[in-house]
Amino acid sequence: MKWRKYKMATRQSIDEFIQKSTETLEFASEQFDLSSRQEHYNEEEFSKAQLMLENTVNELEKLKDVANDQQRERLDRARVQIQSLQNQMILGISYDNE
Repeated sequence: MKWRKYKMATRQSIDEFIQKSTETLEFASEQFDLSSRQEHYNEEEFSKAQLMLENTVNELEKLKDVANDQQRERLDRARVQIQSLQNQMILGISYDNE
């Protein structure tokens, strides 16, 4: 992606990444919800969602290396959301119903 070409991340590259991570979170959340209701009927998409979350965390860590302090803060907030969903998916716990 764009941030690998520059020593400093641009605001646009951070915004694009945050948008992509939001879309990934939405997809993974949908798959988690479907999996919770359908159990083993959604394994392929559920696994795909988990992989997408992991890839997003890996990209985030690379982007943090070239981000400034303010950008790192935004990325850290995104990482917390992603890792929270990853943990929920691994443990099979949904917090939406509480």
